[in-house]
Amino acid sequence: MKKDIHPEYRQVKVVCACGETFMMGTTKNTDLIKVDICNKCHPYFTGKQKLVDTGGRVDKFKKRFNLN
Repeated sequence: MKKDIHPEYRQVKVVCACGETFMMGTTKNTDLIKVDICNKCHPYFTGKQKLVDTGGRVDKFKKRFNLN
């Protein structure tokens, strides 16, 4: 590999909306990354269905197709 052309790879703290925190490697120039869903609260891993409605998309869809 060529020297001095690759970004610095370092460990950062990741914080989920559910409160879970963990360390992860990244090339981003930050100390903290915030995420909405992690493996502790994702429906695939927990077995529970959780509706994540961003910006009222479900309501907009129901209104558009008269599904209320």
